[in-house]
Amino acid sequence: MRSRTRRAFDAVLVAAALFATRAAHAGSCDELVASARAHEAAGDRDVALRQYNDAVTLDPTCEPAWLGLGALRERAGDAAEAERVYDAALLHVPTLSAAVAGRARSRYRLGRAEEAEEDMRGYAERLVAHDPRAALAAFVELASWYTAQGRPPAELACWRRIADVARGVDPALEARARTTSTALALVVASADPVTHPPRGGLLRSVAARLRLR
Repeated sequence: MRSRTRRAFDAVLVAAALFATRAAHAGSCDELVASARAHEAAGDRDVALRQYNDAVTLDPTCEPAWLGLGALRERAGDAAEAERVYDAALLHVPTLSAAVAGRARSRYRLGRAEEAEEDMRGYAERLVAHDPRAALAAFVELASWYTAQGRPPAELACWRRIADVARGVDPALEARARTTSTALALVVASADPVTHPPRGGLLRSVAARLRLR
């Protein structure tokens, strides 16, 4: 009986020690992040970088440290390193959705549009249920990528999704989304040789229909 009681007591001591250690690490990480932010604001990027790295080394689940480190790399113009940071963050904290958005922006800057769009779309969709305004911001950013690439069909689909999500959440954005969608629908339709054949192009229109079969 004493042996069992002793083991239970030892287990409580171990759990308490682990809790204390984690609490100390969390406090240290918060202090390091706060200091890193202050140094970054003062223009001391090297010191900030070192402190963010110290924080994630001390506690690999320190979310603010990962996000701060990734954002610092982004602002320094090092998209490849920023992507590496966000990948590492997601390895240690798979639920850190903000790292997915950061990785998307890094990939977009690296010219890997398809991967970037997949990341940003997935990030936005995951936010729809519990943070629709943040989801809308992500969708609008995604739409701007399609605009920059000159892809009206993809942009149209994105603005239609924005209109759906904005309903009852952001009336002004919903109205903008519907107006933009209408304009884009005309652009997309005008590029369709079947619905909008070239002038005097009856034969060309027929040929176009045949090609589509």
